[in-house]
Amino acid sequence: MSKLAEYRQLERHLADQLAALEAMKGDKGLEQEIEFEGKLRTLLGEYNKSLKDIISILDHPTGSKQGKNTSAPEKTTRKARAVKVYKNPHTGEVVETKGGNHKTLKEWKAEHGSDTVESWVS
Repeated sequence: MSKLAEYRQLERHLADQLAALEAMKGDKGLEQEIEFEGKLRTLLGEYNKSLKDIISILDHPTGSKQGKNTSAPEKTTRKARAVKVYKNPHTGEVVETKGGNHKTLKEWKAEHGSDTVESWVS
């Protein structure tokens, strides 16, 4: 790219940026933010505080130790499942399981019904 072409490109870019700046000057939202920032800085000076002080006050997690990584989820352990003992009154067969995903238990439930098999818990 020649120097002249680069110069004209920068000139167009600058004109676009100046137009965007002029458009923002009349924005009511921008005026409110500028006013808020001014009042906030005055208040910070009045109490001799910095933005870091305010951020640490607002972001400080209550009840946790300083320096602890609070973004990591806390690990909790589940309560261990209780062992259930099923005794088939027809065959005398006994099944011990912590869950309902036992092959023999599934066969009994298919044959006799879930409610009936659950009544066999001893």
